[in-house]
Amino acid sequence: MDLQLLLVILNKPIKKNSMITKHQLAIEFPEYAEKIHTLKIENAHFRKLFESYDDLDHRIYNIESDTDPKSDDVLNKLRIDRVRLKDEIYTFLKIT
Repeated sequence: MDLQLLLVILNKPIKKNSMITKHQLAIEFPEYAEKIHTLKIENAHFRKLFESYDDLDHRIYNIESDTDPKSDDVLNKLRIDRVRLKDEIYTFLKIT
């Protein structure tokens, strides 16, 4: 994804009545759900990627739901980090 397009998307304000959801990997990549589960157990590198993604997703969810309010800049940086990590995980899933 083009970084400028990503920044445009991320800078859109979140409407308070919009549905805030977590972005679980098994839901994001349903075709890899079983592989994700297996790799979390059997592959230390993948497990670290997964845990990092899960932590980022949880932090973003808490900010978006106002459980842990932060600035828009902080939220956007975390979203960019999540997208980059998700791309790395997707690449890992494709090549293993």
